[in-house]
Amino acid sequence: MFFPLHHKRWTGPCRKSPCGVQNRLPTCQKSHPHRTLGASLSVPSAPLAPEPSTVFDLPTRLSAKADPALIADDERHFATIAAGLAKSIADATNRIDVLRRSEGGGGRRALDRDLEIHETLSRVRALQRFSLEACLGRIVGADGEVLYIGRLGLAASTGEALLVDWRTPAAAPFFAATLRDPAGLVSRRRYRWTRGHITDYWDEVFVDDPAVLDRHAALDDQSAFIADLGAVRSPRMRDVLGTIAADQDAIIRAGSHGALVVDGGPGTGKTVVALHRAAYLVYADPRLAGNRGGLLVVGPHRPYLAYVADVLPSLGEESVQTCTLSDLVVEGDAATTESDERVAQLKSSARMVTAVEPAVAFYEQPPTTPLVVETPWAEVTLTAADWAEAFDVPEPGTPHNDGRDEVWEELVAIIAAKHDDEVPFHALRRALATDRELTSTFHRAWPVLQPADIVGDLWSVPAYLRRCAPWLSPDEVRALQRDVPDAWTDADLPLLDAARRRVGDPEAALRRRRSRAAVETEHERMSQVVDDLIAAGVHDDGEGLMTMLRGEDLRNALDDGVVADTSTPDPLAGPFAHIVVDEAQELTDAQWQMLLSRCPSKSFTVVGDRAQARHGFTEAWSDRLRRVGFDDVALSGLTINYRTPEEIMAAAEPVIRAALPDANVPTSVRRSGLPVRYGRRSELAAVVDRWLSEHDHGTVCVIGDPGYAGNERVRSLTPTLAKGLEFDLVVLVDPESLGEGIEGAVDRYVAMTRATNELVVLTTET
Repeated sequence: MFFPLHHKRWTGPCRKSPCGVQNRLPTCQKSHPHRTLGASLSVPSAPLAPEPSTVFDLPTRLSAKADPALIADDERHFATIAAGLAKSIADATNRIDVLRRSEGGGGRRALDRDLEIHETLSRVRALQRFSLEACLGRIVGADGEVLYIGRLGLAASTGEALLVDWRTPAAAPFFAATLRDPAGLVSRRRYRWTRGHITDYWDEVFVDDPAVLDRHAALDDQSAFIADLGAVRSPRMRDVLGTIAADQDAIIRAGSHGALVVDGGPGTGKTVVALHRAAYLVYADPRLAGNRGGLLVVGPHRPYLAYVADVLPSLGEESVQTCTLSDLVVEGDAATTESDERVAQLKSSARMVTAVEPAVAFYEQPPTTPLVVETPWAEVTLTAADWAEAFDVPEPGTPHNDGRDEVWEELVAIIAAKHDDEVPFHALRRALATDRELTSTFHRAWPVLQPADIVGDLWSVPAYLRRCAPWLSPDEVRALQRDVPDAWTDADLPLLDAARRRVGDPEAALRRRRSRAAVETEHERMSQVVDDLIAAGVHDDGEGLMTMLRGEDLRNALDDGVVADTSTPDPLAGPFAHIVVDEAQELTDAQWQMLLSRCPSKSFTVVGDRAQARHGFTEAWSDRLRRVGFDDVALSGLTINYRTPEEIMAAAEPVIRAALPDANVPTSVRRSGLPVRYGRRSELAAVVDRWLSEHDHGTVCVIGDPGYAGNERVRSLTPTLAKGLEFDLVVLVDPESLGEGIEGAVDRYVAMTRATNELVVLTTET
């Protein structure tokens, strides 16, 4: 699916025009730490908009819609848009050339210049990619004002709004208006674009006025949205921006405070809503606009991410991160599915995640016996109280390995305080670092930890697990033990994530110590130079330089002792201002902790269907989310099935209701005219081949036959990996083999409802 782009909002003292376009190109204040900007970017070449006289290319059967009285105003406006596009692209391209020729400078100035180049280039690509197709439609208000709604905002040099960005409040009626609530509109027109031309359009009139009706084409039997539903699918999500329904738009534009649950059955557009909402919030939410806060979209699996891969990049929202839960942990790629259901259940609780804290605290115990420390200047004693004082320095929540450095520095300061004032602090620190008894005692009391070792020890040392999770029964402790501690499964990932956050990066601590040692060595070298100059009797230069050099303050000022952290930040570590979670009904309590730790504000969009939860979902959404840590939960429901034809839902509904009588089964809005077909498994190849020969375009999914070899138009997936996806034809093989109980029923229901046009069910011959 292709989604709209818009001119990104810039921070700085610039005004927004009503269309959503900045009035000038100020310096961008964004930060994209993992991008190479500036000279590496090039402006793509692409044809501009087609000649306005060729914009409408209506087929013969729609000749009535080609009446100049109906489309002349549009033709004139498209001519103005085409000119505006050309000028906007030229101006932006010239701006990029000027920036590239300018002095980059250094530091912040260079970053600002490169980021402005990046932002302006993104604007150019958006304009060139969509051209006139950026226009979704038009609305006419009760006062006669005509607004053309676009994927992005575009203004003429006079300031006139040529296209109004779909995210602006002025554009909201285009999506929200209904016959029951016209939202102040007299009419609405939506366009269907095909390769740069309008091949159809639909008018909706919201007033009972013959004069208004005369100025519009006859209304079609189906709306633009319904007419578009049967279009063939591709391996990427379709573009449906122009036909967002009113119930979907209300959710997209809802506020971001707390958690908003979007509950809906298959085909209700949950994923569409989630991704459009992400784009809307980045544009309109004060916490996110101008990239002031991050937004993360979490999908259920890799095929889902591939399916929606075009969506957010096509919006120009390159700051938005997308991932699966496994991507949040480095061990996620190698993790297998937990095969022991009892073990998976034990590890899925939020309480099990809390075992990480005492597991780490076990390695933060101060020595209780005094230690005599000999230095080149004196012999001092570290008492138990001294150790306890040093170990109490790190603030709560400080990662263990970071806290280790703080504790060591406090120990050095305590020992320094037991010396005379004349002892050089840097020299004392170096001396203590070579004291084997002191360093070995400290290392035993507060060692450098590896997060994976903490979790691995829980599963291989029963006494350690009992100490850290005292609520477990002896039988449960035995069940959680395994021979290979680091044989990671998906159930381990929440604990590994919690351990990584609590322990911190062990390599970062090592880098800091090495950097500090280098700084101290340089400090000593500079001090020696100063001492040599003074010893040589170098006289003052009239500015009092030698007098200043004799002062310890200036020597320290030559090196402020600051040690830079050169580590590369994890882009998925957060914190994020908002997180969107799709297929959220599958998340365990422990997995929710992974996400809550990345969003302190608890601002979430939670998308899911309780009836599609493979392991059951008996609670209300509000109860589940409050139990895992949310405070403010709101619920919005979607009940209209826009994807799955009525014929298929008639077959799928009994499947899920047999296991979940109260399942939220949505109502289909269309029929395909194709009944569900049944046959034998031996017909699989023939069914697929026949469909491909009869359809030049479209996609097929075979579910239930892992050995079936697919191609660029045919996928072979499990029900789990098919979640969130859609295909023109679904062939479900041996549905009863998918299992029993809720899990089996959900898998069959999910598989059947992936089809947008046709479903074939094949069973093994008996």
